[in-house]
Amino acid sequence: MEPPALMWSVDNCTVARAMATLGEKWTFIVLREVFLGIRRFDQMRVRTGIPRQVLTNRLDRLVTEGILRREPYREQGLRTRTEYRLTEKGFDLYPVLCSVLAWGDRYLADPEGSPVELVHRDCGAPVVVPLRCTAGHDVDSPRDVTSRPGPGARRRV
Repeated sequence: MEPPALMWSVDNCTVARAMATLGEKWTFIVLREVFLGIRRFDQMRVRTGIPRQVLTNRLDRLVTEGILRREPYREQGLRTRTEYRLTEKGFDLYPVLCSVLAWGDRYLADPEGSPVELVHRDCGAPVVVPLRCTAGHDVDSPRDVTSRPGPGARRRV
């Protein structure tokens, strides 16, 4: 029996659309830096080793996509420069970054463990990204999730 998903088109797939914006390796490295409070071009370049033109392109793309916004700043005696701030759309990517970090920690960390821990600012407890349905149930395994056609689904021709 064929999977039911074969009946539906993927022409308007939002995963594919998201990956068209986010799928390049350096994009998440730039987002990691901004989430860590590194907002200035030169600081990002030094910290990450991203080639100047690649970083310029990634920042431009993230601004164009509405994930980052440019914010002018000026240090005493120097010219006005730009730093990059997250928009609401950018902040909504935080759980995605946390999930990628958790996966990397589980499968790719050095024997000593992760180089970074995410903790709740108020109590210091580790932060995790759970799966939860809108009725409030925790989902323990991806095997407990199924898909169904959504309102934008189109039959495959």
